[in-house]
Amino acid sequence: MNILLLNATYEPLTVLSRARAMSLWLRGRVEAATEEILLIQGVAQRIELPTVLRLRRYVNVPRRGARWHRVGVLQRDNYRCIFCGVQQGEWQDGRLLTHKAFTVDHLVPKSRGGKNTWGNTACACGKCNSRKGARTPHEAGMKLLWEPKTPRVNYLIASGDLPEAGRCT
Repeated sequence: MNILLLNATYEPLTVLSRARAMSLWLRGRVEAATEEILLIQGVAQRIELPTVLRLRRYVNVPRRGARWHRVGVLQRDNYRCIFCGVQQGEWQDGRLLTHKAFTVDHLVPKSRGGKNTWGNTACACGKCNSRKGARTPHEAGMKLLWEPKTPRVNYLIASGDLPEAGRCT
């Protein structure tokens, strides 16, 4: 299990490995932000490491906007098709959809000058992506269920194996 690291303001920063979390914990750079613990058995002693740690001092993290990447688009849209609304874990045409059933669709196709940007890409199931083809949604007669936007968070930060106490419900 990995450890969630929060800034002093409780803003999520990253998911740490146990080794890095232990280093920060033993040097006193962090404090517990949850009562959920991970027991680590050493040769001579047993250490209780919280699964969510908070930095004691604020670290300024410049926000340059989330960089576009394929996995980020799929995570931003929560693996839900922008056209039909089907989501990972649901059934479509007699099969259970996994994350592999979803693709990144360019609203303005790359063949027509569309770019890899947050506003021009969205998650689509294979069926809808094939139906749309190299056309715009309007040309294909398909409506968008939401407008794709630049995310406020970096989806790769929270993509690790988060502890139960660090998950939003």
